This record gives sequence, C-alpha cells and structure tokens, in this order.
Amino acid sequence: MTKLSGPMLPPASGGVPRQAVVLLHGYGSDGNDLIGLAPHWQASLPDAVFISPNAPEPCRQFAFGFQWFDVSFDGDRLARRQEGVVQARPVLLEFLEDLWSQSGIAPEQTILAGFSQGAMMALHTGLSLERPLMGIIAFSGAFLPPDGFGSAHLAKSPVCLVHGDMDEVVDPEHSADADTALRLAGYDVSYHVSPGTGHGIAPDGLAFATTFIERVANK
Repeated sequence: MTKLSGPMLPPASGGVPRQAVVLLHGYGSDGNDLIGLAPHWQASLPDAVFISPNAPEPCRQFAFGFQWFDVSFDGDRLARRQEGVVQARPVLLEFLEDLWSQSGIAPEQTILAGFSQGAMMALHTGLSLERPLMGIIAFSGAFLPPDGFGSAHLAKSPVCLVHGDMDEVVDPEHSADADTALRLAGYDVSYHVSPGTGHGIAPDGLAFATTFIERVANK
C-alpha cells in the first residue's frame, strides 16, 4: 500500500507534539498547498504538529499534482466520488494509524482538515472511526457517508463545514446537505457559508474554522 508523506511543521511551542493537524489538499494539488493553513492555526494549537501529505496518486489532469481519487466529468459524479473515497480511505487510515502509534498522539488530539476532494476524504474517513477526533474541518467539500454511518459503534466527532456560495466546482448545496444529514444523526456541526466566494477559502471562512478549532481544543 502507498505510504503518504508531505510537508510538516513542528509545534510552534518548540516542544514535543501533543496534538496533530492533518491537512488534505484538493484535486491536482499537493501538500505544499494546505500546509499554508498552519501559520493561521499555530497560535490556537501551539503544541500541534501540522502535516500535509500528498495524495497517493499522480493527478491525471495536472502533470505535477496529486489526487485522492480519479475525477470523472461525465455520468453519475456523486456515485464516482463515493467509489473514490471508499478506495482511498485505507491509505489515509494507515497514515493516521502510523501517526498515532509513532507519535503517541491520540485521535482525540487530532484534527483532520481538507479542501475540496481532501474535504471529502476528511469527512468520509474521519467519520468512519470508532474513536472520536478532536475535530473534522471540511472546506468546499461533500459528505460521502462511510459504511455504518449512523450506527452506535462509530464515533461522533465534531464537524466544521465551510463553503463559498458561488463555488463553481463543488456545489455549495453539498455542504448544506452534509449539515442536515450530520445534525439529524446527532453530530455537533458548525456550518458557515462565505458570501461571494467561489472554490476557495475566504478570510471569513478561515476565521470561522479557527474559532471552531479554539472551541474543540478547549473542551
């Protein structure tokens, strides 16, 4: 199985990592993209190590990027995404389990965050776990339920959803639908829509996610 790796930033405190933030980039990008979120969150999580692994597959559409799964622009796109996250989940799960076993950091002290395709992976994989994460943050994504979603044996990690209302790549309604589905299943959900924002992370969306981090880190 492919081993994930990518950019990493040590804790701002200079001490031993006590928390972890795993950042999952979008389709056609790489870990250097989302590691840029770390400076915005280090003050809130000074003892956290930030890791932004490259997705496991070279991107078919962009020569220098990576993909969590292949994107098809024809047919049933939602079904293809569901198939994609299921196939990619074991690689990400192995990465997380290696991180926890090697660092001693617990899932409860881990935030899993992603953008676009990475957000789909964060939601699908994070909500498939039997132990809760500190939190899951999904920017401009969609919720593709894991097997057993809604059952008692899966943990209910707190979730933050952020989406631009003018996103032309991933329909903003996907996050609205995720908000509804997760709340109905009993999850703690924070949901924010960034007005006038396309497929990206606006300052207000980043601030909303930062507030979410501060809340779950101080529980």
